[in-house]
Amino acid sequence: MTRVLIAGGGTGGHLMPALAVATRLQATRPDIEPVLVGALRGIEAQILPTRPFRHNLLPIEPLYRRQWWKNIRWPFIAMGLYRELGRLFDREQPAAVLGTGGYASAPSVWFAARHGIPTAIQEQNAFPGLATRLLAGRVRHVYLGMPEGRALISPGPETMVFDTGNPVAPPDSDRRGAALARFGLLGGERVLLVTGGSQGALAINRAVAEWLERGGGSGFTVLWATGRGSHADFACYHHPPRVQVFDFLDPIQDAYAVANLVVGRAGMMTGAELCAWGLPMVLVPLPTSAGGHQRHNAVALEVAGAALMVEQGPDLSARLAAAVNNLSNDPDRLTRMAQAARARGRPAAVDEIVTQFLTLLRG
Repeated sequence: MTRVLIAGGGTGGHLMPALAVATRLQATRPDIEPVLVGALRGIEAQILPTRPFRHNLLPIEPLYRRQWWKNIRWPFIAMGLYRELGRLFDREQPAAVLGTGGYASAPSVWFAARHGIPTAIQEQNAFPGLATRLLAGRVRHVYLGMPEGRALISPGPETMVFDTGNPVAPPDSDRRGAALARFGLLGGERVLLVTGGSQGALAINRAVAEWLERGGGSGFTVLWATGRGSHADFACYHHPPRVQVFDFLDPIQDAYAVANLVVGRAGMMTGAELCAWGLPMVLVPLPTSAGGHQRHNAVALEVAGAALMVEQGPDLSARLAAAVNNLSNDPDRLTRMAQAARARGRPAAVDEIVTQFLTLLRG
């Protein structure tokens, strides 16, 4: 059995691409075993034990940007991490390594490249993360989720860069009927989906709550995923069928199947899903995202015509309400945004990534 390592995590935005590629790789080539690698302190510590892949969790910590004094521990962490990586690679003997970004992936990709093992990186964002920028010159392949990232990396002389898009599940038009039944809808409603990802987005939740308290949302059916951490604070707004409040929408594709407009953060895995479904979006970038990458994502999608960006800050509720109302009252613009989103969608991205990654094994 040929083994490959797929390293990524820390956050869901880096873990989900790793799982998507591992799932498709295993289905495409049953003779290849994908082994997942993540961080002990990342979200993968809770998620990977529930998935059908062997996995390894390493004692990795991020590089702190604001609390820089915490990085003083890194020389000691690095020594132990190097020993753990040596044991991991000796045990698994991987034929190739794919990193999907974040601090959970960089050490494995670096170790593999240093020892002559074919390596690849999948980068989700318009502004490549630190791991991608540092390692792009050492790896064989870079798979870009957004073409804007190409100008911001420095590939090595033997590095091939591919504009693949991000690996998301392709849209399923057949699920609309079941989705309408799930939410108690007839099919003619204007549906607004609000989501901040699995952890939610407190600023967006508060803005939506203020909007509803002022009488907003008239004429809409609002599907609102608050995130599990703050659901209890906003469950009082649950008045189906007009306003439906969930802690977590699973599968969220049901909401995509009925939505006309989406309000959310600007993480590119969500953005890639919305583009694949052809959904217009109002994006509120997380101000504290690493390197400001969410703002870069939102700007790229706004320039493409698929999104409208609203910066987080004072009066977010009023500005979000204005954006939603203006778009909803301009069906021609919504149609153009949907077309622009669909043009940016890459529903077959995971197939292309797996196809290119397999060439590393043949090589």
